[in-house]
Amino acid sequence: MEIRQLQYFIEVAEREHVSEAALALHVAQSAVSRQIANLESELGVELFEREGRNIKLSPVGRLFLTHAKTAMKAIEHAKKQIDEYLDPERGTIKIGFPTSLAGHLLPTVVSAFKREHPNIAFHLRQGSYRFLTESVKSGDIDLAFLGPVPANDPDIEGHILFTEKISALLPEQHDLSEKRSLLLSDLRNDNFVLFPDGYILRDVVVNACKESGFIPKIACEGEDLDAIKGLVTAGMGVTLLPDSSFYETKPRFTVKIPVEIPDVKRTVGIITPRSRELAPAEQVFYEFVIKFFSVLEQYQ
Repeated sequence: MEIRQLQYFIEVAEREHVSEAALALHVAQSAVSRQIANLESELGVELFEREGRNIKLSPVGRLFLTHAKTAMKAIEHAKKQIDEYLDPERGTIKIGFPTSLAGHLLPTVVSAFKREHPNIAFHLRQGSYRFLTESVKSGDIDLAFLGPVPANDPDIEGHILFTEKISALLPEQHDLSEKRSLLLSDLRNDNFVLFPDGYILRDVVVNACKESGFIPKIACEGEDLDAIKGLVTAGMGVTLLPDSSFYETKPRFTVKIPVEIPDVKRTVGIITPRSRELAPAEQVFYEFVIKFFSVLEQYQ
């Protein structure tokens, strides 16, 4: 079994069309067909079911695709580690991050790192909490910034960088806008603006409200911080957001008020997979991040 056969098989499986796969691979269609036939002969099974000019994976083909992708990722990771072992300053790091850390934390850390390691490249990917944890486990992302940091995932190694408070954001015409702090239960009759299902910050807010004895009335949803803040500015409701999302400014026509009870916080950190070692460039970045935030903490 050859690496080329696995590459051809995966391309055909994802496109379900031999000629399209050949175009993408920049090889002749006959070469793709021949390698697929050789692979099927070696395995003793049919990986595809033919339907006219199109093909689709057979049941055993779907099973083999999962293992083929895993094998290719392992080979790519091994090659990356060797390349970076020879020159750790010229690697590429795939980093994931949620929308709540995109405005300040990510650009601050990456720009500081690039000043010291200008030849290391980045591939950045924004995603939801679940997407980021699953991508780190699968190897699609090397490491990710996340908040809160997973505490009980056996496949994830989490390192907490800092803990931050989560505060209320209200329209400035709100009855409680003059208060210096508030109880979360003070907002039990308000409409809430939250992230959609699947976003961890939604769960944080809902759980905090339940702890205060009520279930929030969700009037609007937004998939990023700007949308959430904009809806609050428009008077569509109130929300709770991490203090880091107000790092430079808060939105116009809104007020940020600390929540006294319950004490709503989240951890923010960096996660890596337990199943594999970091490649040299990834390790350089990981150690830089830990040191970067430990120094910041000393000055706070």
